[in-house]
Amino acid sequence: MKLIDVEDLWFKYAGSDQWVLRNICLEVEEGEFVLIAGKSGCGKSTLLKCFNGLIPHFYEGEFKGKVEVCGLDTREYPPYILSQYAGMVFQNPDNQLFALSVEADIAFALENIALPREEIRERVDWAIKVLGIEDLRERSPVELSSGQKQKVAIASILAMKPKVMLLDEPTSSLDPVSAKQLVELIAELNRRHGLTIVITEHRIDMLLPYISRIVVIEDGEIALDGDPRQVLEKYDLRVHGVAIPKLVRVSNTLRKIIKNPLPTPLSVDEFVNILRSLKG
Repeated sequence: MKLIDVEDLWFKYAGSDQWVLRNICLEVEEGEFVLIAGKSGCGKSTLLKCFNGLIPHFYEGEFKGKVEVCGLDTREYPPYILSQYAGMVFQNPDNQLFALSVEADIAFALENIALPREEIRERVDWAIKVLGIEDLRERSPVELSSGQKQKVAIASILAMKPKVMLLDEPTSSLDPVSAKQLVELIAELNRRHGLTIVITEHRIDMLLPYISRIVVIEDGEIALDGDPRQVLEKYDLRVHGVAIPKLVRVSNTLRKIIKNPLPTPLSVDEFVNILRSLKG
């Protein structure tokens, strides 16, 4: 089932002569885990904002083309409606958290769409359990670490039970260990709960074992789109301003040394298995 359908999308912000997005055509199917990669300023975050209606309703500018989310034309439905289908987690969780307690923050959006109190309580309990943040329930968000804040921000979106979760550089302020834990949590939401994920992220290495697809944006246009392993084997991401994952660089070097067409590993475990096969 197609959840996001983008046809010939163009967008430039008010007061600017430069198109941030140009000729974007993209489809996202239910259950996919899509990574949108590209150098800073290429249009990744702008594209995410088009998926939940912040563009064109909140950010002013010139919008051409069509974006549909779960069959809803984003030009015709406001963000508070679209957020029930495509929920967004921003790069800085402080932009989303403002209540006096974690529980109140998670309940806020549910109260805004006037859900019955009992359903709000059930959804908050469920989201807190899924994210494993029961111990944070009564705490103030200002007391939390960056990693804990991101979990609460994700819980607040998850409680809306959207079809798609959009995440904009969610690990940018996290240390490597916290970032890895957060990526594993997001992957679990996709794998166990069937939540469709669209994420922008520079730390490609952490996401490679989990994503089903990589879309590379360059100067506002889609430069590459496909299966991660195939994209990494066929193309040099550096040409498009994206760093090649360290594991892939090591594998490419080994391939040249032993002159063996090794498959491109997407995880450390895969790479270890490849090395063991060579030894055997």
